[in-house]
Amino acid sequence: MGTDPEATAAAVFTALADPTRRALLGELAARGPATATDLADRLPISRQAIAKHLALLSDAGLVAAEHGERRRVRFRLQSGPITVAQSFLAVLATEWDQRLSQLQGHLEGPGRTVRDR
Repeated sequence: MGTDPEATAAAVFTALADPTRRALLGELAARGPATATDLADRLPISRQAIAKHLALLSDAGLVAAEHGERRRVRFRLQSGPITVAQSFLAVLATEWDQRLSQLQGHLEGPGRTVRDR
């Protein structure tokens, strides 16, 4: 992943939008690094489909491929992009909180509450 936090967050959100990719990440989080074949044995998804999803997760920086013996490629989780996406959401949440507070102040006006209306 590049150093652009907004692009990183967008790639993470795109990757997480698919339930199959979320399931793959859940498996890797629960059981540790695994090959596409290992994941196909655990989930009701073909190995080919898993390989395509893992490629997208890899492009988003959420998994890293580790090349091992006999051309086996194991995938492991990468937490960096998730942290970037969390920071992006935290900024949005702060901005929303500020806007909602301003709206509440406007609606209440001096000496009034929203319940008075």
